[in-house]
Amino acid sequence: MSRLGKQPIPLPKGVEASVSGGILTVKGSKGTLMRTLHPKITVTIRDGVVTLTPREMSEGTRMLWGTFHAHVRNMIKGVTEGFTKSLQLEGIGYRVALKGKDLEFALGFSHSVPFKAEEGVAFAVEKNMITITGSSIEKVGNIAASIRALKKPEPYKGKGIRYVGEVVRRKAGKKAAGA
Repeated sequence: MSRLGKQPIPLPKGVEASVSGGILTVKGSKGTLMRTLHPKITVTIRDGVVTLTPREMSEGTRMLWGTFHAHVRNMIKGVTEGFTKSLQLEGIGYRVALKGKDLEFALGFSHSVPFKAEEGVAFAVEKNMITITGSSIEKVGNIAASIRALKKPEPYKGKGIRYVGEVVRRKAGKKAAGA
């Protein structure tokens, strides 16, 4: 049995959840999130509590049970508190600017690199820090990974875009040949 899956998930005040046609919808102050449910998982909502149950007990279904429990918990947290990821630019001449809702990077290329904002995600820029906020943990994480992929931190000088708190293992450069 899934240890996580069998625990009920309480709905905080101001959060509404409903299931119709195999789609779970969660509404809160930060927005509305929807997720298609797997046919082997049943979701019931009673008295402000969401419970998940598998339709059959097999190894794959038990894994899905815990996974969907985490999805529902993240959806509820997203519409109440939201999620944030922070990125840091490291390197001389590396800059980021907020152009309306979009970002524009100067990353040492001969041209600037634009990055379009998706719906439900907001950017904040302060010096060399980018903060990504949104109600969907998946969108926030995917956008943060896409931004980081524009210029990954390199191991010799540490230049690039990294997550705040990410440790980049540094390598020694070439040594001068001894005579």
